[in-house]
Amino acid sequence: MITRFVSRLLVALAVVLPMAALTPSAQAQLSFRVGPGGQFQPMPIAIADFSGEGDLGQRVSGIIGNNLQRSGYFAPLDKSRFPERPSFDAAPRFDAWKMAGAQALVTGRVSRDPSGRLRAEFRLWDIESGQQLTGQQYVTDANFWRRVGHIISDAVYTKVTGFSGFFDTRIVFVDESGPKENRRKRLAIMDQDGANVRYLTQGDTSVVTPRYSPATQDITYSAQVEGQQPRVQVINLETGTRQVLGNFPDMASSPRFAPDGQRIVMSLQQGGNANIFMMDLGSRATTRLTSTAAIDTSPSFSPDGSQIVFESDRGGKQQIYAMNADGSNQRRISFGDGSYSQPAWSPRGDYIAFTKQRAGGFAIGIMKPDGSGERILTEGFHNESPTWAPNGQYILFFRDPGGQAGGKLYMVDITGRVEQPVPTPSFASDPTWSPLLSESRQSN
Repeated sequence: MITRFVSRLLVALAVVLPMAALTPSAQAQLSFRVGPGGQFQPMPIAIADFSGEGDLGQRVSGIIGNNLQRSGYFAPLDKSRFPERPSFDAAPRFDAWKMAGAQALVTGRVSRDPSGRLRAEFRLWDIESGQQLTGQQYVTDANFWRRVGHIISDAVYTKVTGFSGFFDTRIVFVDESGPKENRRKRLAIMDQDGANVRYLTQGDTSVVTPRYSPATQDITYSAQVEGQQPRVQVINLETGTRQVLGNFPDMASSPRFAPDGQRIVMSLQQGGNANIFMMDLGSRATTRLTSTAAIDTSPSFSPDGSQIVFESDRGGKQQIYAMNADGSNQRRISFGDGSYSQPAWSPRGDYIAFTKQRAGGFAIGIMKPDGSGERILTEGFHNESPTWAPNGQYILFFRDPGGQAGGKLYMVDITGRVEQPVPTPSFASDPTWSPLLSESRQSN
């Protein structure tokens, strides 16, 4: 089912304008096909090389094709099957594209205005109905051409699937290098497709569990200097400034932001147990939310901020519990075989992702907020650390095969049907997915 695309102002883009349709407006619809035995079939879509500005148009359209294919919902046609080289200013030959097997077609061009700024334009066509579904123009600095490719990918993905986009995002993760017994662990950030990697820390401290703020350009994580207790820190991506949150006598770990970005929940060790605390980032006041002789850790807010899910071994082994944001109404929600850990609430609020250990293996799964509807998405020797895409349709995690090898990042959708590797320069663990870059910046 197609939803109406609503364009967003972008921090990198100076202008966002609708493209006039070349055919009369209509409520055209695209649909996904189900093959024999109920097997889902990705939509055949043609991504034409964008014209203009040397090979830059081809590079932009290449990003779009790669993004849509990695989503698992689209099957870009090989260019050898294209019946024509479509003109951006004219309607395509719909019958010919239909014979080639395409259900949809993306055309576009890039050019420069007199000031040297980049202008990128695209159109999305429904081949069956012969209608233009959407079209946009983007004017920006030429250095942002990759983001334009991601933003167009989001527009196409959203128009066809009805889900909000996730391509114009970044991933922060722990980059791991060196021998396994002495790994150098640095915070790194990259585009969601693995491009533009840069390092946020230099390896002077061991870092784990980074978490992106839903509302600001901040990352919280646990850092440990050799011989000292782990401390929760916050780094600002725009300024690079780092600060330690609190001077707690024992270990502080598993930090995560509240939806407003103004509070952090974390686990603080106290002797042999650990409990969940909330810190207000303005006043630095802390509030204790749990009080048990167990290990309570890995807290995660619901998207409306009213609930917190966490893991606890208060019943004898790790299980998932939920509570109100003030610590009241604590209750267990996981009851399957094995142990449960690392819960993460979906941005849509409909599911909680988790890591499940059973029979020597680790699985990534989801359940509804009341614990019902548990579903395993992927299993392996060692899968950990689920984190949600901002549209709540995909989960990022890392998989470690054991031995002298190290972790690699993977993406799986909530049906479990789509699973894709996410490239990183070396071994990687503990990913965290940013909000859509345009939305996170607009909220500030």
